[in-house]
Amino acid sequence: MSRNDDATPPGYSWTRDLNPYQWFVVAVASVGWMFDTMAQQLFNLARVPALRDLLGGHASAGVVAEQAGYATMIFMIGWAVGGVFFGILGDRLGRARTMMLTILCYTIFTGLSLFSIGVWDFNAYRFLCGLGVGGQFAVGVSLVAEMVPARARPYALGTVQAFSAVGNMLAALTGILLGQMETAGVIAGAWRYEFLAGALPAPLALVVFKKLKEPDQWLKARAEKKRLGSYGELFSDARWRRNAIVGLLLAFSGVVGLWGIGFFSYDLFRPVLERTFRAQGFTGAALAGKTTTWIGITSLFQNLGCFLGVYAYTYLTHYTGRKKAFAISFVAAMGATAYTFWNLRSLSDIFWMVPLMGFAQLALFGGYAIYLPELFPTRLRSTGTSFCYNVGRLIAAGGPLTLGLLTRRVFAAHAEPIRYAGVTMCLVFLVGLAALPFAPETKGKPLPE
Repeated sequence: MSRNDDATPPGYSWTRDLNPYQWFVVAVASVGWMFDTMAQQLFNLARVPALRDLLGGHASAGVVAEQAGYATMIFMIGWAVGGVFFGILGDRLGRARTMMLTILCYTIFTGLSLFSIGVWDFNAYRFLCGLGVGGQFAVGVSLVAEMVPARARPYALGTVQAFSAVGNMLAALTGILLGQMETAGVIAGAWRYEFLAGALPAPLALVVFKKLKEPDQWLKARAEKKRLGSYGELFSDARWRRNAIVGLLLAFSGVVGLWGIGFFSYDLFRPVLERTFRAQGFTGAALAGKTTTWIGITSLFQNLGCFLGVYAYTYLTHYTGRKKAFAISFVAAMGATAYTFWNLRSLSDIFWMVPLMGFAQLALFGGYAIYLPELFPTRLRSTGTSFCYNVGRLIAAGGPLTLGLLTRRVFAAHAEPIRYAGVTMCLVFLVGLAALPFAPETKGKPLPE
């Protein structure tokens, strides 16, 4: 095992620790996760216009918002189920081959979403796409964690997670381009083309199949005929069971914060944008296209903050350790998200509130990429990481539904109920803080075996 990650001399650069093949592994895992998050974000951007179209013009904004909560919940359930399945497969079949299958799954079913004719088939494609989306993270970070030197590991894993923001920005740029085309009357129903764009990365699976090798640690575990990918072993051993439960609570808190609140911020911004552009004289398709364009621009600002937040956690944890970095990030995420939902009321607010919220929320996900693979041995790394991230997501699937119900029912009497719902749901970040006293500190320690 390589030196610990805190044994770094002055002027250390982690990039010099990697050989060309290790760089290739980091690149493939990063790009695979980038296109995965692109597929996720395309759904967030297209969710409301797609459901508005599929439900028909008679559907009220409240009905569309509630259906958006159901669609997101279904997507997250598929994500969780696929994560658990592919997590086990990653330990049993291998990291590289499982990664190929996840890429094919999320690209194909994202593309098929453009053929939706109603809410039910739209949600079916969302579930099936979610299966592949859920599997990518655990096998990708397990592969990188096992391939790179120990002291470079946090930075390499932080890089993989930072590319999630790049994927989100690619989705935003796609939305901006298609929104401009819709405004000009070149296309109608930009949301269908957004899903088509999500199918384009499918050939990456061929690169994975031809070039990527399994880590030596995994090959050794298989040769020793250890029990690979066993939930029985994960929960029968007290150490791994505790790590799995703590990791699940940490992931649940951040996932609800991002998917139950943060990514619904587009639904908060949309009325602000529509009021602004109606006042400028936009109506009909021109208004829809202009709004789609600016939702994409808003996403760019949010994910620029996300990118910087992931890297901030990567360097913060080097000095504070994993647990203190998580504590700081949970408090920052709760404060920034609540402030944004309560105060964003004009177009100019988008330029600073949105990046601030993205920075604080995605810092947590930098922590998940670094910390979760450090909690489990090779034979259980993909399974354990996937359990934390994806079973946490299964429980968190109620987050979007809760936001929708709070918006439509509990706070319906208020002028802008989504503001009250979003601020109320920020309490979920306290769950992560409450779990931290039970979390092991892994900074400076080798991967467990």
